[in-house]
Parts: sequence; C-alpha cells; structure tokens
Amino acid sequence: MAAPMSQGSRVPEPGAAPYGNFPNYSRFHPPEGRVSLLPQGLLRSLFPAATRPLLGLDVGCNSGELSVALYQHLLGLQDSDSSTELPGAGKELKLLCCDIDPELIQRAQQSSPFPASISFASLDIMDPRAREPFLSSFLQRFGRSSFDIGFCMSVTMWIHLNHGDRGLLEFLALLASLCTFVLVEPQPWRCYRAAARRLRRLGRRDFEHFRSLQIRGDMAESITRILTQQCAMELVCSFGSTSWDRSLLLFKSTSAHPQGSC
Repeated sequence: MAAPMSQGSRVPEPGAAPYGNFPNYSRFHPPEGRVSLLPQGLLRSLFPAATRPLLGLDVGCNSGELSVALYQHLLGLQDSDSSTELPGAGKELKLLCCDIDPELIQRAQQSSPFPASISFASLDIMDPRAREPFLSSFLQRFGRSSFDIGFCMSVTMWIHLNHGDRGLLEFLALLASLCTFVLVEPQPWRCYRAAARRLRRLGRRDFEHFRSLQIRGDMAESITRILTQQCAMELVCSFGSTSWDRSLLLFKSTSAHPQGSC
C-alpha cells in the first residue's frame, strides 16, 4: 500500500483512515472479542512436537493491542502477567507485528509489555522491495525460512480496496507461502460499502478499485475459496463469529504437511 496520511491530515472520523490505520481501533473492536473465540492451548494442539520458539507474523497490527492479547492468550498468560516479561514466554513464541502506519507502530512499541518477544515494525506488506529483506532478516535470526502461524485480522478488505482483486490474490498467496497456519478475520462486504460511504461523506476520492472489484459478496467464502483452491491451504477450523459479525478462520498449508489440529 502507499504510505499512510501524514499526521497533519489525520481526522478522528474513521473514514479518514483509508488503509484501516484507525488511531483508536481497539476501542470499537476490542481484542477480547476475538481472543475469547480461540480455544485454550491452541498453539500446543497445532504444534505438539515443535521446536521452540514458534514464529508468528501479525499483518496490519495497528497499535498492537490485539497482538499483545493474542500473544497472552496463545501462551495462557493472564492480564496481570503483562506487568513483567516472563522469562519462559519468549522461548515459546516470537511474534513479528507490522503495520503500514509508523505512528501506530510507535505507539505499539512504547506500550508493549513484551518487548523481548513481540517486535513491532512499520512495513508496507505489499511492497516487495521493503517486505522481502525485512522478513528474511527476521527469519534468518532463527534459522527459519517461514513462520509457523500468521494473523490477518480485519486486514483483507483494506488490501482489496487499495490494491484490487489482483492485490488481494497476491496478498493471500503471500500469506500462504510465508506461514504454515494462517488465522484470518475477513471483513464482510457491507464493511466495504460502509468504508466507501465514509470517504465520500468526507469529500475524499473513492477507493480506486471499489467499483471494479469482481470478488465481492460473501467475502469469508471467497477468501476460503482462494486459499483452498489457489494457495495450497485447507480450512481447519471456523471459530465462530465476533459480536460485530466477522468470522475467525484457521487455514493450514497442505504443502508443508504440518501436524496438529483444533
């Protein structure tokens, strides 16, 4: 994606964040609404004999509240554990979180309770010149060529609106190539219409690709079809829907043949 708006152009109205880089996202979609749907012990069930640490990639992490909540939930940590970094936690999971907005990343870095285990970085995931050396550098630190699990939480719509059908296909193929498991929370099509209305209400230009998108309708079904038919993945679990009607879908690479199940 192109670089986000400068600080001077930022407006509290959500429509002023055309890349999904909302300054206070967790206030209207709290992390608990997602993590409460995920079973306890999910990582151990997916990777019963894995060599630790597991490596995770969170794309579109915003200011990091959901990333931290996912980390705590996956490792079985309580909220009180966030006051100090637990010595053994980093041996279980290293989480790399990226977002297009450097200001949100700065907030995440300043507030993170697990700086040794969760890394936050500003990155345009759709820019291969920036993405490839950055991700390779992280993976090489652990002698790895891919991530164990990836998180894509309410990000697909912003990729789709800003990069079109081709961009969405490229993004999903990228996730499938990078991760053994991928947890996806697709936005439904009504969110696309709402995002376009907000931009128009602010007098901004419409999303470049909105009116030409051919992939539309049931987006959870479309993304499932793309990942399973074009990206060598299979749907392992659907963990239900959040209170704002977004599904949490877990996919597994069929080419890597990982062990584990829900």
